[in-house]
Parts: sequence; C-alpha cells; structure tokens
Amino acid sequence: MEEILSTILSWEKEGLSYAVATVIQTWGSAPRPVGSVMAVSEKLDMAGSVSGGCVEGAVVKEVKGVLESGKPKVLAFGVSNDQAWSVGLTCGGKVTVFLEPVSQQTALNRRLYDSLDKQEPCILVSHLQEEDLERSLIFPDGSTEGDPVPQEVKDAALDHYRSRKSGTAETASGEWFIRIYPRLSRLFVIGAAHIAVDLVHLARYFGFEPIVIDPRGIFTDRTVFTTPPKDLIRDWPAEVLPNYEMDAYTYAVLLSHDPKIDDQALHLLMNSDIAYIGALGSKRTHARRIERLQEAGYSEEQIARIHGPIGVHINARSAREIALSIMAELIMIKNS
Repeated sequence: MEEILSTILSWEKEGLSYAVATVIQTWGSAPRPVGSVMAVSEKLDMAGSVSGGCVEGAVVKEVKGVLESGKPKVLAFGVSNDQAWSVGLTCGGKVTVFLEPVSQQTALNRRLYDSLDKQEPCILVSHLQEEDLERSLIFPDGSTEGDPVPQEVKDAALDHYRSRKSGTAETASGEWFIRIYPRLSRLFVIGAAHIAVDLVHLARYFGFEPIVIDPRGIFTDRTVFTTPPKDLIRDWPAEVLPNYEMDAYTYAVLLSHDPKIDDQALHLLMNSDIAYIGALGSKRTHARRIERLQEAGYSEEQIARIHGPIGVHINARSAREIALSIMAELIMIKNS
C-alpha cells in the first residue's frame, strides 16, 4: 500500500471512488506474495499489482459492481499453464484476491494513510465476508480504531505482527485477512568502520533505519558517511541497546573488530528477540568468538543465532562488496 499511497491520495483529492484488491492467498508459483495490493479508481485507472499481469484485467472488471454495491468480494483465480508461461509462472498457480470498496475520507482511511505517511506501524484487519465490509486498525500496543473486532482477532493480528507476515486467520467469528504495515526495519551497526559507510548507504536504499554505535571517538568523529545514518552514537552498546525494542523488525551487524565492543553487544543481542545478528570476521576469528561465548555460559543454540562469517558468500573483497554481501543476507532473512 505504501508504494501506491500517493496515487490513492490524489484520487481522494479528485473525489474519485476506488477499490483496493489485496492478495490474501497463493498456491504454486503465483507471481505476487500475500499482501500485494492494487487500487482501481472509478475511472479504472490502476496502481500497484496483484499478479504481474495475468489477473489484473479480471479484477478490474469486478470493480464497478463492488463500487455500486458497496460490498466486498472474494475473487479466486486459477492460472493455467498456458497463461503461466506468458507471465513467468512456469508451473502455473492460484491466487485469491479480496476486493474492497473504499469510502471517501472515512476516519479509518485517514488514520491508516496518516500512519503510512508517518511510517508508524499498524495492522489492518478485514472480515472476509461478502456482506458488510468490516475493517479495523490495530496498533502494536493493542489499541484499535474502526469497527469493533473480537479479542481473538486482535490476538491473531498481534501474532501476525510479531511474525512479520500478513495472512488469513480463521476465528470463531469467521475468516479475517490481516495486513501488516510494519515500522521500518531497524539496523544496529556496531562499529563505525569503513564497511559501515557502505552498509549504511545500502541500508537506507533498501528501507532500513541504520543506527551506528561506536564508543571510539576516532571512528565516530572522523568517519565520513556519504549517506548519514539515522543516529551516530558515541557510547558503548550496553549503554544504548537497552533503550530500544529488540523485536522481529530489528537487525544487528557487528563490525568493530574489537571483542570488548562486539562481545558486549552480543551478550545483549543473543538474549533478545532480534531477527538477525551478524558478526564480521574470518572463520578463525569467529571460532575464537564462539570460544569466548561458550566460556561466558552461552548455549550452542544461542551462539548459533550469530551469522559468522557474515554475509552471503560472493567472494567479496572490497568494503563495498562486503557491505553488499551483508545487505543481501539481511534481505534474505527479512523476506524469509
């Protein structure tokens, strides 16, 4: 939704009605993941995509009826092998789409779009019924706006948020689609070394919020970041990390090459719910790191959470290449 928000807002300024189609289930080699969104105005202008081209036309044909009735509709498409080749679905696939009419300037829409614009996390839940449209916003703190929802739906929404995955939930009150709008993925970069410069640049480019931590003034004061991090903090990890939530939207990369700094961060990170921990260093360096952590009493399971040597193996040599390999691993974990 974020990528088509500006188009939707322009339609609202024009006073146009529109419908929002969301992929709620896929099977086989469907080209777009669950949660993918397409909006269609009453003029049949489109923004976004739900399939990469094979079912968009069929969805658009349903928009007029949905806008006239004011009722949502569930659309199921089976992609034949002949169609599949034309859009890159080499094994065929199936897609289920939930098509919702969206009323102009409702309080719920305003709150949703405001949250998206400010990059505030929220969860949109929609009742998958073809009668009345029931929608509600649920926030990570448990507060809600919109139509009342049963507690079991709220619990399911928060579970989906913690697992970072949009999807359907079957409850006693029926089936609901839960669409996650997460906060920016936060990336802690421990150590303001030369690799950090390129990693911060890539992190910003790929939608991460980088925070660089290094107690060594010679690095924090003299390293020139071509793309500035959100924060550059000259403190020890133990003084900084406890001030942040360590959840499934949080990642950490250790680059300092100094065990006093890296190990201090690891002692905090391994006991958290953070999504990713990566540590720079050779196989020999990582083996020594493991020995220190074992001596400190950490379990094999905890230590196994550390990605080391860090990054996807691409025979990286330069700082830029190492940063690229790290970012590739971060994206792989984020999208898994």
